[in-house]
Amino acid sequence: MTAGNALQRSPSRDDFAALLEESFLQHEITEGSVVKGRVVAIEKDVAVIDIGAKTEGRVALKEFNGPGREGELAVGDEVEVYVDRIENALGEAVISRDKARREESWVKLEKAFEANERVTGAIFNQVKGGYTVDLDGAVAFLPRSQVDIRPVRDVTPLLGTPQPFQILKMDRRRGNIVVSRRTVLEESRAEQRSELVANLEEGQVIDGVVKNITEYGAFVDLGGIDGLLHVTDMAWRRVNHPSEVVTIGQTVKVKIIKINHETHRISLGIKQLLADPWEGIAQRYPVDAKLKGRVTNITDYGAFVELEPGIEGLIHVSEMSWTKKNVHPGKIVSTSQEVEVQILEVDPVKRRISLGLKQTLQNPWEAFAQQHPVGSEVEGEVKNKTEFGLFIGLDGDVDGMVHLSDLDWNRPGEQVIEEFKKGDMLRAQVLDVDVEKERISLGVKQLGGDPFTEAGDLKKGQIVTCEVVDVKDSGVDVKIVDTDLTTFIRRAELARDRGDQRPERFAAGEKFDARVIQFDRKARRVQLSIKALEMAEEKEAMAQFGSTDSGASLGEILGAAFKKARTSDDKDEPQD
Repeated sequence: MTAGNALQRSPSRDDFAALLEESFLQHEITEGSVVKGRVVAIEKDVAVIDIGAKTEGRVALKEFNGPGREGELAVGDEVEVYVDRIENALGEAVISRDKARREESWVKLEKAFEANERVTGAIFNQVKGGYTVDLDGAVAFLPRSQVDIRPVRDVTPLLGTPQPFQILKMDRRRGNIVVSRRTVLEESRAEQRSELVANLEEGQVIDGVVKNITEYGAFVDLGGIDGLLHVTDMAWRRVNHPSEVVTIGQTVKVKIIKINHETHRISLGIKQLLADPWEGIAQRYPVDAKLKGRVTNITDYGAFVELEPGIEGLIHVSEMSWTKKNVHPGKIVSTSQEVEVQILEVDPVKRRISLGLKQTLQNPWEAFAQQHPVGSEVEGEVKNKTEFGLFIGLDGDVDGMVHLSDLDWNRPGEQVIEEFKKGDMLRAQVLDVDVEKERISLGVKQLGGDPFTEAGDLKKGQIVTCEVVDVKDSGVDVKIVDTDLTTFIRRAELARDRGDQRPERFAAGEKFDARVIQFDRKARRVQLSIKALEMAEEKEAMAQFGSTDSGASLGEILGAAFKKARTSDDKDEPQD
């Protein structure tokens, strides 16, 4: 037997003390640390745990249970606990299973956060703005927006169920942890979408279920991934709302039009599975053909007319009415109204058909020209008065214009137009109808006849009798007796002698003779002169009764001429 064995078999008092000291050193317990202990007893709702060094503590059984970790504790089980105090007033250690688990969990969570790894936890309570999650002892906050990809109204099915979370933020000093379930779902969904998209290809025809309907289209579930069926790809015809074609829960056959592998967006179509109605469109709808259609939509620039399912044409606002130029299309046609239209243009490449509505009706200017040829008389209401003439409303809802120059033969148009006002009824003569330019020219003065035409054989050098119409500082306005011709005699033409060239010696209504010094029927111009008449009479008198060279004075010659003229007049007067 060796000495060592002898010492072990019969230790001395000193050896026993040394062994006891060594045992205490190996099981040294410090406050604020996590130590391992053994369950030595279970009393009602607490467990008695020996943590070594002849020290025991009590822990409530509920601390051993929690969301996602249900189980029974038995005597002899080894557990980790947190030491708050080594000894209390009862001589027992103050220990906690929750704090031990929390300390252990924080260490694991920090490592997972640094490695950007997911952690497992369970939602166990609802708080303001979100929920609390138990991460194996550590409590984290789950914002309401991070619960799911879409808003969740009822979170009850998720309570107490272990599931993965992503740590968004950690602050150990404040004891704050923020986690997200939505991030995990999005990553999983992205992986699934990538796998599903890889199995799809453009042009493929597949069945799907309508999940949601919006104003612009419908989302179709293709077996784990959604595709968008836009409203314009539902049918060849105009679709005002997707609900006209599909309903939620309906199984539809769609064609994959486009796949974006970066965003995983899939565009779908139904109309692509049907025959294109635009094929052979030019042969079915030749230009100038007239047919009926239904108004489907009205805009500021025109109205769309459905000619057949999937084929629509546009009546531009300029092709809607012959006469209503600045009227909204909605005041001419209404939605769902059946109208007759004419094909104006067909563009198969741009898929456009231009239609005309007014072309199905007779051109009102052509109708007017047929009913009212040039030279005929019309009557209408003064619709507008402008600086260049009057606009008159005529039959067929068309307007004619009387230019200023066609208001009066003798007076300026600027003066005559002031005699008319809006709403007056006016008679006029049709002067011209331009169907292409949609213009009708009228004349008022033409109703009374042209005074130059009716002036007869009036010519230059002729002596005429005039009647004073108006006296002005620069001369007098006169009218040639027995005609409708009026003209103006300037001051310088009122007499041969300068002293007699005074307009004020004439009065309105007074008559006198004058000589025509200009008459131009084409230029519509006539000029009269008293001065020219006096000079002509003087020349004639001198020729008949002598000259100043013979010794007779001008006064004597004129006196003899006037005496002869009076004698001739006396002979012509009838005797009583």
